Amino acid sequence: MAEQEIIDLTKKLLDSIVRKDFKEYEEICAKDLTSFEPEGQGHLIKGLPFHKFYFDLESSSPYNGKQHIFSPVVRFIGETGAVIAYNRVIQTPDSVSVTEETRVYERKDKSSPWKHVHFHRSNV
Repeated sequence: MAEQEIIDLTKKLLDSIVRKDFKEYEEICAKDLTSFEPEGQGHLIKGLPFHKFYFDLESSSPYNGKQHIFSPVVRFIGETGAVIAYNRVIQTPDSVSVTEETRVYERKDKSSPWKHVHFHRSNV
């Protein structure tokens, strides 16, 4: 069930963001992670320090919502690459937000763990 492995890893990654667990996030991500995301305002973001800034922000209230991955599609690039595209829905008591996300994973060989190496996130 290789596709499910990528879906589960993506859920784990997203959960680490919600919990502000940078240690787990860092374990899943490559140190040279790249991204295009709304917070970067059109710039290619390189590395983890940009993301750590958001993990370190104080939250005025605890997260009390749910997040869902809808319509995930996983594509493998040989044995060492994988791409997942999906819609992410975040529900809170006050709002619902939707993003379109694509994430790329890479591993050195079949016995190595997957590393998150790139993502693109757009608001809907």
